[in-house]
Amino acid sequence: MVIDKDKPQLIVIGNGMVGHHLIEQLVDKKAQDKYQITVIGEENIAAYDRVQLSSIFADKSQHDLMLGDSKWYQEQGIELLLGQRVTAIDRQQQTVTLSQSQSLHEICLSYDIIVLATGSTPFVPPIEGNDRDGCFVYRTISDLDAIKKACEKGKTGAVIGGGLLGLEAANALRLLGLETHVIEFAPRLMPVQLDTLAGELLANKISDLGVHVHTNMRTQKITDGETANHCLWFENEHPLDVDVIVFSAGIRPQDALARQCELAIGERGGIVINDCCVTSDDNIYAIGECALWQSKIFGLVAPGYSMARTVAERLMGDTKAAFVGADMSTKLKLLGVDVASIGDAQMQTEGAREIVLQDCSGGRYKKLVVNEENNQILGAILVGDNSDYDVFLQCYLNKTVLTDHPAQLLFDTSVLAPSTDENSVVCSCHNVTRGALINQVQQGCHDLGEIKQITKAATGCGGCSTMVKQIFDEQLASMGMEVNNHVCQHFAYTRQELFHLCQVEKIQDFETLLSKYGSGLGCDICKPTAASIFASLWNEHVLDSPYQPLQDSNDAFLANIQKDGSYSVVPRVPGGEITPEKLITLGQVAKKYDLYTKITGGQRVDLFGAQLAQLPDIWSELIEAGFETGHAYGKSLRTVKSCVGSTWCRYGVDDSMALSIELENRYKGLRSPHKLKFAVSGCTRECAEAQSKDIGIIATEQGWNLYVGGNGGMRPRHGDLFAVDLDKPTLIAYIDRILMFYVKTADRLQRTSVWLENLEGGLAYLKQVVIEDSLAINASLEKQMQYVIDSYQCEWKSTLTSEQKLSRFRQFVNEKSTVVPLPYERIRGQRIPIKEEE
Repeated sequence: MVIDKDKPQLIVIGNGMVGHHLIEQLVDKKAQDKYQITVIGEENIAAYDRVQLSSIFADKSQHDLMLGDSKWYQEQGIELLLGQRVTAIDRQQQTVTLSQSQSLHEICLSYDIIVLATGSTPFVPPIEGNDRDGCFVYRTISDLDAIKKACEKGKTGAVIGGGLLGLEAANALRLLGLETHVIEFAPRLMPVQLDTLAGELLANKISDLGVHVHTNMRTQKITDGETANHCLWFENEHPLDVDVIVFSAGIRPQDALARQCELAIGERGGIVINDCCVTSDDNIYAIGECALWQSKIFGLVAPGYSMARTVAERLMGDTKAAFVGADMSTKLKLLGVDVASIGDAQMQTEGAREIVLQDCSGGRYKKLVVNEENNQILGAILVGDNSDYDVFLQCYLNKTVLTDHPAQLLFDTSVLAPSTDENSVVCSCHNVTRGALINQVQQGCHDLGEIKQITKAATGCGGCSTMVKQIFDEQLASMGMEVNNHVCQHFAYTRQELFHLCQVEKIQDFETLLSKYGSGLGCDICKPTAASIFASLWNEHVLDSPYQPLQDSNDAFLANIQKDGSYSVVPRVPGGEITPEKLITLGQVAKKYDLYTKITGGQRVDLFGAQLAQLPDIWSELIEAGFETGHAYGKSLRTVKSCVGSTWCRYGVDDSMALSIELENRYKGLRSPHKLKFAVSGCTRECAEAQSKDIGIIATEQGWNLYVGGNGGMRPRHGDLFAVDLDKPTLIAYIDRILMFYVKTADRLQRTSVWLENLEGGLAYLKQVVIEDSLAINASLEKQMQYVIDSYQCEWKSTLTSEQKLSRFRQFVNEKSTVVPLPYERIRGQRIPIKEEE
């Protein structure tokens, strides 16, 4: 590229997320017309999303993480120098010296303005042995490549540090198949973002997933291990042998260049900047994790983006632009666990008060921090359920005045009317207001993906995605336009439309669906939705690759994971009827494997405490006795509950037992948008509680009454009476049609109760479709149901015949059976996980 020396020379040192965001802002403002811009990056690849590093071990590639490439920079008229390190800045001569990573040759460039976006370096605690082979940091793609290679030869790993990055690193080790330990010096995980109760709950949930959590642990030294590569020695604790060690104990600002050229540096590091992001040299700015503003280093990307916007505005002549701090709120899913922290979560504000909801049985923790007057949210913590994050964040960012007591918000956030102030901030990462989103829609941008691309809203942490779509839809509706109800930005179709496309064209894998009707690479919304559709239509084995991942992680192991990392096994017992021989088998299996045994509310026997490697052996013994999977792990038919009906009961008017068994065997292979529960009562005394089920049936003197759309749970609902006095063939035909119409038209993860409530025309419309055949589809619905019935297979039995499928039930690839001792105690003659001390 030819250097235009007639323009001021602007050099950006650092091509990470913040440095790249600065360039994007400058390009939007056409700064290339004013400056000759040169960007220098030490890595050999252009800017990428470090926040999503762990996804490389899941379903993404390096390409998916890229934020830009050399071609884009070239098209913008910007020189991008990769694989080069700046070694010196001469402030008097206004030059920078850099050396290429692959050569000793040095280059000297003149500058008028420098922006330091050098980021940070991982902090490695001064532990003896921290430089041993097999010890890593978790910062770059090259770090991950090295970790991946080490994990191929190891069995166990440890992460030193239990903060955000530490837990991300732990998830990476877990995804690579290592038995993983998290070592945290503080008394709780994520000590900066969470309080004691939230940290304990997070630790419990992570432990349930099989990751070992150690808090209050000071590592003293690392030596050779007896059973693994390393031995971690702790103060007042037993040593731990591991093969791989990852340090993720925090960051330190990368301020070496600033020190070399004698810029002002903070007492504990960091390049001192003012509100304009200017350093002690008026010609040098600093942004991101290398910058120290009011004695603070910001370790999240959003504040760095805010600094980048400030610098871009000032470089283009806005003398009022200033950095005034940034929102440090964050919403994450760490090892599958929802975690969020908003504002003053640690109650540093004078007069602050806390309101806490601790749901031990539901595994949820919510804390609101409010002001002394109880009328404003100052902060919040959420663990186990992030569904209220958007509402709480908007209240915090926009200083919403609460008219009712804030305690109500812990149970129901619908009492809060959404803000209509166009100056209210929606996306704090990119400082996007409600008005900016509305303005784009009014100017003709009617595509949600395009709105995000233009405004950058929901492209940072993603926490505002729901709010952005809500505002987008509201504005379209107010303009009299049809609201987009697409599954996600990758598919311009509803779930119902995708179902139809897959059915008509017999599409059976995500890659084909994406190439024909989608764009991009897919996401964690459309992938499980597509997998659910495939399972409902084609009924293949749930562990076959085209059908992974399904809606629930329990599907991956055909069992329900429990709080201590073990699994429960629930064989199908149609209608709750069981022979003495099968009862004896259940007792023998439970006794052999020392399993906690319980009769469930759905008339099943649940066997708790099985380890992953034991599952195939347990299934084998159950199958030999005539059992099959009860699908307790899947979005499918769970149970058909029944009373004994006319067979035994003096009040029974029909054989509810026989009907419940017939229905359970008929529909046991059906995969659906959400779990399904049936019940059959032999009379109107309703001992089977049929009216609270998705499909409920009650015997009458004239036949069977059919109820639809009931459910228990957090929002109980009685089913609607669909038809009365039906004979059995008609009853079954109606159920076939209702279920397949539900599978065909429901939204993702939508229960029958919500589906029926949202169905245009409601119960009357459903009757027209099912009874009157108003859409002329009943024959096809019945045909599809018959296909599901005919193609049924027991997923346990099929797994036992496949060596490839059985491999996922081995903790280590080269060992067929590994049982790790877990702590239990004996209560009422059965073993249960040891309760943690209060």
